[in-house]
Amino acid sequence: MTETFETLLLTRNGPVTTVAFNRPEKRNAMSPQLHREMFQVLTELRYDKQTKVVILTGAGDNFCAGQDLKQYGLEMESQPEWVKDEIRDKVRRWRTELLRSLPQPIIARIMGWCLGGALTVTVGCDVAIAADDAKFGLPEVNFGHFPAGETTPILANYLQSKHGLYYALSGKMMPAAEAARIGLISRVVPRAELDQEVNEFAQCLAEKSARALRAVKETWYSSMKASPDVGFMISNFVSDRIIREQGGRPGLEQFVEKKLRPMSGTMKLEKE
Repeated sequence: MTETFETLLLTRNGPVTTVAFNRPEKRNAMSPQLHREMFQVLTELRYDKQTKVVILTGAGDNFCAGQDLKQYGLEMESQPEWVKDEIRDKVRRWRTELLRSLPQPIIARIMGWCLGGALTVTVGCDVAIAADDAKFGLPEVNFGHFPAGETTPILANYLQSKHGLYYALSGKMMPAAEAARIGLISRVVPRAELDQEVNEFAQCLAEKSARALRAVKETWYSSMKASPDVGFMISNFVSDRIIREQGGRPGLEQFVEKKLRPMSGTMKLEKE
């Protein structure tokens, strides 16, 4: 797997791989090069058997200040239309499709600013844990525009209108506690405890069956907009596939033999 990038920083800690936006001088705002590299990283991580959990964060004091409009304009202005279309496609796909279809669970570690298009990244991650001093927002209306691209459609389908429109219309900043209350993020912790909280949760997931984690994500996201009947069919299909892949249900066998309890252990027999 490629380890060195211009706008990203990759670090490994056993089964946990951390990907950091690495433009701290720009509050990690997203440039065309960052979009290209994130698309590549997520594509490669899909096939990386060493990585069981991914942490997505920002270098320095901020998560991501959204799109770097100045750099985006400079890099794209002279490009042919096919190049522009390629970047737009990669922007849309990595922030939605690739994050959610990644076999490994992905945790957003958020501090500082998380603005504009960075909110779509937060939504795309499976779990988002933020420091209590993090700030979220959709400031585009303050500049006479609106959250364009996939930002508005994603948030409109993820947040209740009364919550999302309050911030999209006003351009006000949203404190981390409010982001948790409306379901934009999973948890808020004191800034000093952010690393411990994220790392402990990542290690908790790393102890689980990679096959089971993949099944949770696949079934959850496939069922989100499905009817109850279709969701039931999807769940049964994935369950049958896991049983075939494992050659049975070793976790249930351990439970019956009193070698495993739901709240006190993790199945150890599976061969990934």
